[in-house]
This record gives sequence, C-alpha cells and structure tokens, in this order.
Amino acid sequence: MFSVIYTFKVEPDLEKKFIENWIGLTQLIYTYEGSLGSKLHRDQNGRFVAYAQWPSKEVWENAGSKLPKESADSFRKGMKESYLEMDTKYELEMIVDLTRRVKHLE
Repeated sequence: MFSVIYTFKVEPDLEKKFIENWIGLTQLIYTYEGSLGSKLHRDQNGRFVAYAQWPSKEVWENAGSKLPKESADSFRKGMKESYLEMDTKYELEMIVDLTRRVKHLE
C-alpha cells in the first residue's frame, strides 16, 4: 500500500468551500481512479492535512485520466480558490499496518 500526505493552508473564511470541494474531488478519485480513500484532518496550527491511501505508487502516479473532467475541474478550481498553500509532504510505502479496521457509518 502507498500513502500520500498533503498539507493545505486555507483562507479562514473559505474553509467550508475548501472542505466541500475536497470531499467532492476525493469521492471522484475514489470512484474512478482506484484510490483506497482519504482522511482530512486539521493540525494544531490550523492547517488542513489530507492522508490518502492507494494500492500502489503506480496507481497514484497514473491517476487523473479517468475522472469526469467537468466535475473534477470544478472541484479542483474550488479548492484552489480556497487555499493559500498546498504541499505534498510525504510519499509513503507501507511496511507494517497495525491499525484497526473500522466499518464507516454512512
């Protein structure tokens, strides 16, 4: 398994817009590109931190071409209008996973 950690410095008055667009884009990536999902957190300094999981680095590197273009572009634009900075902090190959599997409520 492969994971990527991103950080975002979001305009305080645009946080709701950022979250809504992050959710929309993440759901498309999950549905169309083979992502294993993602989690969005906020750190102690107010930055947003996204943790995304993929079956492999190759799947992550090749993602994007299967997305419905109009929807994906709209979500990307909404996110970009909301954040001041975005950084890919880590690209991680999993060695051991001892996390508990939790069924998500929907």
